[in-house]
Amino acid sequence: MPTPYQTPIGSFTRKSTFFWAAVGATVGLANLWQFPYLASKHGGGLFILLYLGCLLLVTLPLMVTEAAVGRYARHGVVLAMDGLIRSAKRSRAWMALGRLSILGAFLVLSFTAVFGAIALAYVFFGAMGRFSGAGQAEATEILAGLVSDPREFRVFMGWHAFFLAMVLWVSGQGVVGGLERAFRIVVPGTLVLLLALFGLAVGYGRIDGAISQMLEMHPQDLSWQSLSAALFHAFYTLGLGMGVWAVLGAYTTPDTQLKRSILAVVLMDTLVAILAGLMIFSMATESDMFAGQHGFGLLFVSLPLTLAELPASQFFIAAVFLLVVMIVWATALALLEPVVGWFREWIGAPRGLTVVLVGLAVWLAGLASLFSFNVWAEFQLGGATVFRWLELITGGVMIPLMAVLIAFFTGWCLTRNLSQTMVGSAPRLFSAIWFWVMRLVLPLVVAYIGVHYTAASLLNLCDNGGKAFWCEPAPGPVSREERETSQGAGGAKARELLPAEQGPSSELNEQQSTPENAPKDDDILYHSV
Repeated sequence: MPTPYQTPIGSFTRKSTFFWAAVGATVGLANLWQFPYLASKHGGGLFILLYLGCLLLVTLPLMVTEAAVGRYARHGVVLAMDGLIRSAKRSRAWMALGRLSILGAFLVLSFTAVFGAIALAYVFFGAMGRFSGAGQAEATEILAGLVSDPREFRVFMGWHAFFLAMVLWVSGQGVVGGLERAFRIVVPGTLVLLLALFGLAVGYGRIDGAISQMLEMHPQDLSWQSLSAALFHAFYTLGLGMGVWAVLGAYTTPDTQLKRSILAVVLMDTLVAILAGLMIFSMATESDMFAGQHGFGLLFVSLPLTLAELPASQFFIAAVFLLVVMIVWATALALLEPVVGWFREWIGAPRGLTVVLVGLAVWLAGLASLFSFNVWAEFQLGGATVFRWLELITGGVMIPLMAVLIAFFTGWCLTRNLSQTMVGSAPRLFSAIWFWVMRLVLPLVVAYIGVHYTAASLLNLCDNGGKAFWCEPAPGPVSREERETSQGAGGAKARELLPAEQGPSSELNEQQSTPENAPKDDDILYHSV
């Protein structure tokens, strides 16, 4: 049994809070703008089953491990690693794992807040009727005016500061008065709002077409690329490798059923993605309106245009983007916590001061991504803006590397007895599967994801006009189909987004639906949400 919590950073008071906080951390924008696209393209219900298999066999053991590390040590990931290194008498070089996890969470939070700012602005845009009677060009201009107009970047900064202040205000109230209360209200409220919007979409829309695209079995669309897409999506959408699960595990009450709660979180995340997909496809006025659409253009251009055709469209648009804000807000709270917890454990500062200092640093770092869409858009290295490089480095390198190192450390550097003590009692079959997945399967799979994602992302920079050395022709280039698979899998937050099928019509669609300098669909990773 882990020792009682002795650090000053806090803990939850109710065992169900871990579930709500974990759902808030895992449900992100990829549930809205990526999963529906993947399911409709890769076999419908068959892809969902394939995705669940990847979650249970690959992702679930890593989630359990990260949470168990935090609960066993009753510290954030940095001090938790310090204790395990001392217990196992391993090299102090392993401390880099915890510190890089905190850096990853910080960087991902910095640009997650930027997307939250756009969604927050869209709540007001929708309520004020700015999309009423708008066409494709007008909707694109609304997005461009907010995101990529160099003359209006201060307005964008205002929305960014507004969203981040909402996150910092909750975090500053403490673990119990702030985080626990917010997660227990915001996350259930998000689910209720999603169910209400789903009901309205069923009443006004085409649920039969949505079921056909999302849930019916289409074996002819299933391929090896479907397996890769399921693996990538399962990895990048659950907040792994950034210390989030470790700090949530540290905050759990002694009677929290950790493994059972994590399984429930995985199933809830999948259910939310299915409901979101059905809602989005139901709103389409034509059966193929959203075919091949995903990512930034789908959420901020095509979707509000479609909603504008419904009765009481101002209410619909405002409610949908309120749902988006609540989703990103909960994600941002979860990403902020490992950074705040680490800073408090490092210097012993009061929580209020820590939140202010960390929040100021996140705001400054977020400006680099924000300016990448407007005033810094012309300043590129290797064909990519600062935002794009931050996404690529965190999604393609840091997060997969942290996941591989965690799996390797727990599988090979700790004794089997210590590993199983840390994870807790479990059926023998689960323990055996967990042990060998952490030792062999997960390091290989995640290394493949990271390498393949990074290679595909670098090649995409060449497609966007990059002149870097890797853009030179080389033997055995990665095929477009392989690049689509890896991009579709990665954050992810994640993240990350499969580009639409190429051709004159798809290129025209992208130009019409995404403003110049705004992130393109294949620029956004799963973990960014």
